[in-house]
Amino acid sequence: MLDVKRLRQNVKAIEKRITNAAVKAGRKPEEVTMVAVTKQVTSEVIAALSELGVRHIGENRVQDARDKKEALQLAGKLEWHLIGHLQRNKVRDAVAMFDCIHSLDSVSLTEEVSKRTQRELPVLLEVNVSGELSKGGFTPADLERSIEALLALPQLRICGLMTMAPQTDNMDVCRFCFRTLRELAERLRAKYSGNLSLPHLSMGMSQDFEVAIGEGATLVRIGTALYAEVF
Repeated sequence: MLDVKRLRQNVKAIEKRITNAAVKAGRKPEEVTMVAVTKQVTSEVIAALSELGVRHIGENRVQDARDKKEALQLAGKLEWHLIGHLQRNKVRDAVAMFDCIHSLDSVSLTEEVSKRTQRELPVLLEVNVSGELSKGGFTPADLERSIEALLALPQLRICGLMTMAPQTDNMDVCRFCFRTLRELAERLRAKYSGNLSLPHLSMGMSQDFEVAIGEGATLVRIGTALYAEVF
């Protein structure tokens, strides 16, 4: 059973931590948006989050998002982010369903999204900063080589980069990954200043989002910390 009171406490606690991390980094708290990861929760929980003022919902799978959106009927109240791997056979559905896709991890997938969307679609390019074989994404070098071709694709608004740090308690490792992504974004902005602004960095999860904010995150993907002791 969902404990809405505890969920409210968790939301407020995370918002306070975001504010504190932003202020510590000399940033404005409103520059950082929490994306609530809803991979393992029901539409009932998403409805409760909406009532608590959480607007940005992050789903890992296209089918799950479809089912939850149909159950909720909250059109216009929520913004849906695809944060998980996008399979090519799900692209047509994804571009119609999501307000933003965080996980374009190859030139071919990005080309397919451009081909299938019927509207200007905000997207982020996933970068495998850590070099882990278990993670997808462009290497920083591959992205720098490919970015001109990606910018030429129609119907896409490349508005940022995304990464995942390794699962580790060593925050220095996480900080290095987040800093590397920020520095990559800075290089790309400088080189393509007329065509590429990259306002968003999607990085940081429950265990490391404060470190990510310190390195420039604008979108933090929070799941575990949000649902602690709510069921």
